[in-house]
Amino acid sequence: MDGVYSSLQYWLVNHPKILYFRWTEGQTLGSTPLFLAMTVLTYLSFTFLLSRTPLPSLGTHILKPITAVHSLTLFLLSLIMALGCILSIISRPFSLNHIICFPPNTLPTGPFFFWANIFYLSKILEFIDTLLIILSKSKQRLTFLHVYHHGTVVVMCYLWLHTRQSLFPVALVTNATVHVIMYFYYLLCAMGIRPKWKRLVTNCQIVQFVFSFLVSVLMLYYHFTGFGCSGIWGWCFNAVFNASLLALFVDFHGKSYANRKVVDKDKSS
Repeated sequence: MDGVYSSLQYWLVNHPKILYFRWTEGQTLGSTPLFLAMTVLTYLSFTFLLSRTPLPSLGTHILKPITAVHSLTLFLLSLIMALGCILSIISRPFSLNHIICFPPNTLPTGPFFFWANIFYLSKILEFIDTLLIILSKSKQRLTFLHVYHHGTVVVMCYLWLHTRQSLFPVALVTNATVHVIMYFYYLLCAMGIRPKWKRLVTNCQIVQFVFSFLVSVLMLYYHFTGFGCSGIWGWCFNAVFNASLLALFVDFHGKSYANRKVVDKDKSS
């Protein structure tokens, strides 16, 4: 067991590429505001055009294997990112203050920022979710919540890096963990297995947002009673975005559950 832990510690925290990582605007992949703007605009434009263009049906025999590979990729990537960030937290002398509130002069270097950069780029990979929905012709799944979430979360992750935002390690671990559950569910569905815990995915997302607000109270306490926390303006964007997502997820959860109760009632009558 110690050997496994040591190997994980090396490959996910102490590897030179991770330990000495430095995020530099204009040099690191995807680090410029122009790249961010073009990425989000391209996503929104292609989503709008493809959702209104008659596309040939690929058939489930083609689409399901593609969906399975995509879901497996993001399941494994989310698991690795969650483990990498957790190990980065516990590998240093534990200080809740330091994990929650980065000092104002924090540089974007080291394992935390390496995993934040991977997380940021993974959100671009998640755009394939939307393409798969369009190709499957499941228009009811292409909701405002879906497009808004995928388009805006990339901006949020960029700001984690750009502003050296405090609290992002906690957000990364919780979000990546939720995505482990979510993409495992999608993987099972693509393999023809329909788990009965679909509502658990949405419930986990709601719990994640509520938890982020609770932890943010502690971060604000450190910010206003100490020397300040790095990236407070990035956190403001993060907080507004999470609040809007929470409202949308609660609305989605309520409507979906209400519709299911009506269907179940009709079946039983």
